[in-house]
Amino acid sequence: MSRKVLITGGTGMIGTRLAEMLIDSGYEVALLSRTPGSGRFRSFRWDPLAGTIDEAAVPYADYIINLAGSSVSDGKWTQERKREILSSRLAGTQLVARELAKQNHHVQAFISASAIGIYGDRDDQVVTEETAPAADDFLAEVCRQWEAAAQGVATHDHIRTAIFRIGIVLSPEGGALVPLARTVKMMAGAPLGSGKQYMSWIHLDDLCRLFMQALEQPQWQGTYNAVAPHPVTNQEFTETLADVLHRPLVLPKVPEFGLKLVMGEMSEIVLASQRVSAEKTLQQGFRFDYPELRGALESFYGEE
Repeated sequence: MSRKVLITGGTGMIGTRLAEMLIDSGYEVALLSRTPGSGRFRSFRWDPLAGTIDEAAVPYADYIINLAGSSVSDGKWTQERKREILSSRLAGTQLVARELAKQNHHVQAFISASAIGIYGDRDDQVVTEETAPAADDFLAEVCRQWEAAAQGVATHDHIRTAIFRIGIVLSPEGGALVPLARTVKMMAGAPLGSGKQYMSWIHLDDLCRLFMQALEQPQWQGTYNAVAPHPVTNQEFTETLADVLHRPLVLPKVPEFGLKLVMGEMSEIVLASQRVSAEKTLQQGFRFDYPELRGALESFYGEE
């Protein structure tokens, strides 16, 4: 049985680990890349902003996983950077949707990334997939348009489509955990802002296993929160991380105005409170290997 997966955004932290885990499970993997041939996976050329894609790419695939998008945490959010964050997500998704509208392929499922940023800052309110996107919030608007583009695949092309609103992905290879762990190791760790804001996180391997289950099982359709079942406050996160790293927390809280000074609008990522429910994902029968923060952090730093 053919099990070929095409990944957009496959060179990023999530895509790289996902490709490894898929191959370990017997899948064949190819990436859509602006510079094909540079990695160890088969790749097809595409340029989302120019609207070009290798005609053989989509017909290759049984499944497509759509992760393409410029990182939200690289550099300050200038107007130009914001345009890039939005257009990199929309253009890639729309280009794949355009190819899927053709009849020359056998794609069974389209799995697309989104983010819990769609909910905006919700204080300690528990949010579910039914909660409306935040108004007047840059990340929420990006996610809303991104999801609408992915939904087009389900509506127009009648392909089983699942959209995952991804929380803070924990990995020692990249993402938010790296700078947080670095400051704690340097004994400079401190809760950010009030420390009361909720962080909805997920272990990278759980996220990849979630994608893989959604490929294989036809009940995955629609929108799901990709977060572990136990969100924590920023203060709790920082204290647990310090404990796992065997470092004391010496500093008081990092003030909100200081973060805004350094990060600008991007401080929304660490200051917004998002207490996101994993209930719908659990009801689909998914079991987390790392449901609790301590276990997830110990899987990376347990020997230190």
